[in-house]
Amino acid sequence: MADMEIYARVERRRRWTAQEKAALLAEVDAEGGKVRLVARRHRVAESLLYNWRAARKAASAMMPTPMETAFVPLGLLGGPSPREPALPAQMNNGAAGGIKIMLPNGTRLSVDASVNEQALSRVLRAMKSAT
Repeated sequence: MADMEIYARVERRRRWTAQEKAALLAEVDAEGGKVRLVARRHRVAESLLYNWRAARKAASAMMPTPMETAFVPLGLLGGPSPREPALPAQMNNGAAGGIKIMLPNGTRLSVDASVNEQALSRVLRAMKSAT
C-alpha cells in the first residue's frame, strides 16, 4: 500500500475587527464601488464585502436622524435696545459669541459662547414642545 499524506485546512474562519471592515469598505468606496477589485486584492469573497456594506447601510438607517433646527436671521446686535434688557454681567464683558434667541411665543433666551450645544438643543426642543 502506498503512503498517503492528508493536508488539512489550517486556516480557520477569519475574524475581522470593526476597523478592518471599515477600512475595506472605505477602499470599496474609493474604488467607485467596485467590490470585485477590492475582494481580489485582499483575497476575500465578494459576498463578504456586499454583506458588510448592506449591514452598514442597515445600521445607518436605524440611527435616529438629528432634528434639524431652523434659525431665523436676526442681524447683528450692537447693544441693548430700550425694549431689551441688558445681558447679564458675565455675558456683557465684551467677549464675542453671545447669542440671544427669541422664540415666536416671545420667550427670550441668552447664552454665551461656552454653552454646551447638546444641552442648548435639548432646551430648545423642550421649549418648542411646550408651546
